[in-house]
Amino acid sequence: MEKKIGVLSDTHGLLREEVARRLQGCDLILHAGDIDSPAVLARLGQIAPVVAVRGNVDTAPWARKLPVEEYVDVEDRRIVVVHDLSTLSLDPAAAGFAVVIYGHSHKPAVEWKDGLLYLNPGSAGPKRFHLPVSMAILSLTDREIAPELMEIPP
Repeated sequence: MEKKIGVLSDTHGLLREEVARRLQGCDLILHAGDIDSPAVLARLGQIAPVVAVRGNVDTAPWARKLPVEEYVDVEDRRIVVVHDLSTLSLDPAAAGFAVVIYGHSHKPAVEWKDGLLYLNPGSAGPKRFHLPVSMAILSLTDREIAPELMEIPP
């Protein structure tokens, strides 16, 4: 059975309607931090269950309850979610993970290293610098891990 996972990072207090629309039908939403507003998580939670981690701008009292690293099992695959990849506390390959979700850089990236998917959805929040506004959808089946980066019109 296919599971569809919406992947976001760096919303910085803004959940665009186009992002919310593209998340419709997802089984799960993973947010890799720099949320900056509990309203973003509340709105995402109306779309699908949410797993979120704390980013470096998530310093308000509401955000302190969020973990800095989270582990999720979907379709017999382990996923680790962290905001800043350089702070990852474990070796994901040795720990049996299949996917590493991260943010922080605002640069969307899909990279395979030693059979592991490293996915940065980029920033779905306010447009910054020359970088695109983006998100990702991760499709998981018993045979395949298929990431899709999506650019969102600013």
